Amino acid sequence: MFRDYIERVLSHEGGYVNDPRDPGGETRWGISKRSYPHVDIKRLTRDDAIAIYERDFWRRVHGDRLPRQFAFQALDAAVNHGIENAVRWMQRAAGVADDGYIGPMTLAAVARTDPADLVLKFNAERLEFYARLSTFDAFGRGWTRRVAGNLRHAAEDN
Repeated sequence: MFRDYIERVLSHEGGYVNDPRDPGGETRWGISKRSYPHVDIKRLTRDDAIAIYERDFWRRVHGDRLPRQFAFQALDAAVNHGIENAVRWMQRAAGVADDGYIGPMTLAAVARTDPADLVLKFNAERLEFYARLSTFDAFGRGWTRRVAGNLRHAAEDN
C-alpha cells in the first residue's frame, strides 16, 4: 500500500518551497528543514524523501496494519501535521484514549471501527485543527482542498 499512497502524498508535497509564512521553513517533497535540520533540503532527492516517509511516517503510524480505506488518511495527516497529531485523531475516531501512542488497544479499536466512520471522524478532527491555526488565512484553501481530495481517495480505496 505504501508505494501507492506515497504518490498521493507527493502530489500534495512536491517541489522546493521556502515560504516565510510556513513554520516548517525550507521544504522539498514535504520534508522540512525544521524537522530534518541535518538534511540538505535543496538537494533532497525524491527517492530519499520516499525513504524518509516510509521509515519515519508509514511505519510509525503502522500503515500496514491499518484498514486499506484508512491507511492513506493516517499517512497523509502524519506527514502534514506530525505523527502525534495523526495518532491522536485516529484514536479519537476509533473511540479510545488519545495518548498519541499506537499500541494493541488502538489497533484493536481501529480494527473494530467501520473504516468509513474512521475516515469521516478523522478528517473532521483534521479540518477543525486546520481552522484553529494562525496560518489558516494564508494556507487554508489549499489545506481544505487536500482533505477534499483525500475524501475522494477514501471512496476509491474500498
